[in-house]
Amino acid sequence: MKVRVCLSILSCKLARFALRLLGRGGTDFPGRVALKVCPSVLGTLAEGVTAIVVTGTNGKTTTSRMIEQALTDSGISFFANRSGANLLSGVTAEFAMHASLTGRCRYPYALIEADEAAFKAISRYLRVKAVVVTNVFRDQLDRYGEVTHTLENIRISIANCPGATLCLNADDSLSRSLADQVDNPVLYYGVNTPIYAHRVAELSDAPYCIRCKHEYVYDYVTYGHLGGYRCPHCGYGRPAPDVAVTEVLSTDTEGSRVAVEADGRRYEAEIHLPGGYNIYNGCAAMACGKALGLDLGTVAASLSTFACGFGRMEKFEIRGASLRMILIKNPAGCNQVLNFLTNTREPSVFVVCLNDRAQDGRDVSWIWDVDFEQVAAMGENLHRLLVSGIRADDMALRFKYAGVPAEKLEVVRDYGALLERCVAQDKPVYIMPTYTAMLDLREKLSKTYGFKEFWQ
Repeated sequence: MKVRVCLSILSCKLARFALRLLGRGGTDFPGRVALKVCPSVLGTLAEGVTAIVVTGTNGKTTTSRMIEQALTDSGISFFANRSGANLLSGVTAEFAMHASLTGRCRYPYALIEADEAAFKAISRYLRVKAVVVTNVFRDQLDRYGEVTHTLENIRISIANCPGATLCLNADDSLSRSLADQVDNPVLYYGVNTPIYAHRVAELSDAPYCIRCKHEYVYDYVTYGHLGGYRCPHCGYGRPAPDVAVTEVLSTDTEGSRVAVEADGRRYEAEIHLPGGYNIYNGCAAMACGKALGLDLGTVAASLSTFACGFGRMEKFEIRGASLRMILIKNPAGCNQVLNFLTNTREPSVFVVCLNDRAQDGRDVSWIWDVDFEQVAAMGENLHRLLVSGIRADDMALRFKYAGVPAEKLEVVRDYGALLERCVAQDKPVYIMPTYTAMLDLREKLSKTYGFKEFWQ
């Protein structure tokens, strides 16, 4: 067995080295090679390592980056799967790359972003101290199924993590319900106030009580099905958060300043990414800090200095042009991006790249559940709209039905030509790609304009 473990780790390291020499990411394939040699190698690699896991539908990567900065500022020795390789193979690869050939990890802590479906397999091998669940939304129906299936995947995963403290989103009736199904200690986090002056119209993924199926009543809504929900029939409702955003002090195109209360103390935090959903991510990071016993003043300060994940509000300055890349992958997340973009109040260029590869989800019907009509309603503030990707024609059709004027809409299929068009603009450019389109665009940006590769 020890020989197989050593061979597994060695093959992983060699595969990563070879791929990096070729200029490829090597985030997932080396782990698949390692698992082929020894399917249970992660169990050996994770021995003696305390894991912190972030899972959920939206916000995993950004929340992980926030926690990463908090751990760094707190002086904790750890490693993380920073590239976003969050399946069993990707997590295995990161453990192998931070271990000796005998399987001994060099770090006492691991910060792991886990895909909500893959978490079941990953959790069998890790010793987990804290699990952060960001939210549960409808996402890639061909892969995840309905939200109740995703919720069940997370519940089974948590059952594999006895004693781990759960950081649950109090404003999400689905995530909150996990507390009733497991014996783990729970910390709730949430936002006690609306976060948008104007919200785009959107469908709720959880309009009915998860216990008795009566319709929820909301005291306020932040976005999607999140907010101050309560069931008038059985009494199920939002619990009082242990970590709460009590006030949004300011917000603009660069970030938000919020007041957070925990343990009877008030902390002011600068979140240096825009968008109301990043307020939730920051609150989740604060809750994780509390679960780990970190100084919350240090955690709050770290929210102003963390490095955003690739493609998650990532900003590029090229030859005087300002480009910002924002991943989209499901109706709830895309609507939140539009909440941010349609409230910028300045003429802008929008770019949407729609792919339908396995990692994106083969079913692209979700674009019809997004309020793209809000884009058409921007009027003169929508300077130009470019669409690209494998399913560019589907995206163009959706915008046509949304009411975007034909003279503002253009299909640009080649990514090189697309980026050149973006760089030539004298208005802010916001690029909204699905996952594989984002990887393709990041690679093109790196090779053409000299930016770091996404895994860096």
